[in-house]
Amino acid sequence: MKNNIVKVFIGGLFIVANLQSVAQKKASGVETLKNQAIADIQLKYEEYRQTAQNIWNFAEMGYKEEKSSALLQQILSDNGFSISKGVAGIPTAFVATYGSGQPVIAILAEFDALPGLAQEAVPEKRPIPNQPAGHGCGHHLFGTASAAAGIEIKELIQGKKINGTIRVVGCPAEEGGSGKVFLVRAGLFKDVDVAIHWHPADNNSVTVMSALANKSAKFRFHGISAHAAASPEKGRSALDGVEAMDNMVNMMREHSPQETRIHYVITNGGKAPNVVPDFAEVYYYVRHPKREEVVKVFDRVVKAANGAAMGTETTVDYAIIGGTHDLLINRTLATAMQLNLEKVGGVKLTTAEIEFGKKLQTTFGYAAPHIENAAIVNPLKTEASSGGGSTDVGDVSYAVATVGMRAATWIPGTAAHSWQAVACGGTEIGSKGMMVAAKSMALMAIDLYSSPALIEKAKKEFINEKGSYQYKALLGDIEPALNYRD
Repeated sequence: MKNNIVKVFIGGLFIVANLQSVAQKKASGVETLKNQAIADIQLKYEEYRQTAQNIWNFAEMGYKEEKSSALLQQILSDNGFSISKGVAGIPTAFVATYGSGQPVIAILAEFDALPGLAQEAVPEKRPIPNQPAGHGCGHHLFGTASAAAGIEIKELIQGKKINGTIRVVGCPAEEGGSGKVFLVRAGLFKDVDVAIHWHPADNNSVTVMSALANKSAKFRFHGISAHAAASPEKGRSALDGVEAMDNMVNMMREHSPQETRIHYVITNGGKAPNVVPDFAEVYYYVRHPKREEVVKVFDRVVKAANGAAMGTETTVDYAIIGGTHDLLINRTLATAMQLNLEKVGGVKLTTAEIEFGKKLQTTFGYAAPHIENAAIVNPLKTEASSGGGSTDVGDVSYAVATVGMRAATWIPGTAAHSWQAVACGGTEIGSKGMMVAAKSMALMAIDLYSSPALIEKAKKEFINEKGSYQYKALLGDIEPALNYRD
């Protein structure tokens, strides 16, 4: 009996040791793939840097990114991806696919620029003449890094190192156009297991910050034109309607939840002071951490518009431009992404780049962090928090488990949507941060292909966080506002 017990004990030890050995070999194999991915992506640095620079020069605004989208599609096609163009009724949207079967991992790629931010790649304000837009949010780097990560995963699938499907999803018009909402609404993420994204920034970190839900519209007032001096009584000013609306909304701020953000810009206020405008337009954003509050506040803004029209004897209509959800955080995926970002490390700047950065920081008008922070990977935050901006990635996060990160593509302290961000993005400072993102996303994808348990755990967290909520696009059933920048 004693001998049998000893045999069972020894056999148990052998099984445990064997299982440990298998786990160690698997972990070693994953690390080998990751090291290979880092090296492979770095070997193509010049190619990816030039791709990003081309898109930086194109500087195409939302839904007008013909050259930018075509360039990314061509690169992915040349690397063996099959391309579906013009998806979800958007000419510049695409899905690039390689491989087959599960898991299906999607990497999001953006490429739109912002109006009014054309800037040379120099550390002082120097607008580019006759160029209407600039990459003040670094989306030229975003789309390129995502393509780079996708191409590396394709190479590993082709080499039979991993199995599954990789998709690079070309996402136009993030800046106000809510492009991804239409992709989600069209069901393009229904069979996706996990979505990966990133964003240019002034630091290296994993996203554990939610985003503000957002609903936007253009309010168009119609009046009666007349000579402003000879017969003003015959006119009804559409601009009066806009200004009355703006005054009412500004008074409404005091009586809105304190987290609410309301922004507007008058996009058309008439053409000449001596002509009573018969048309005027104002473009509004309404934001709040909770999507249901956004809807409530937006409805009040509509009431203000109707009241302004009544009081000025004009008429008003409005067109929904965009609407995005808050961002669901997946702690399971964020923890894995943090390890991968730490493995890749931050951005190492040269002496010349540090000098560029110090000169740039003198233009901020506020105290800036140490430039050396670009080389640091921030620790993972223990608690999720609400962000100050909005993103259509939020809608993706309600369709599939989603994880994101940021890379230091800008000098620390640089604000997004600034000429300083455009300047950094046109230099190798931006390109180096782009490579950090490309490598980190590729490593994250390798983890997902190598660990079904990680995907299963992430999906359970996604279902728990989403709860009973049934996704419904905040922008309703409208078609994409392809000319919203006009």
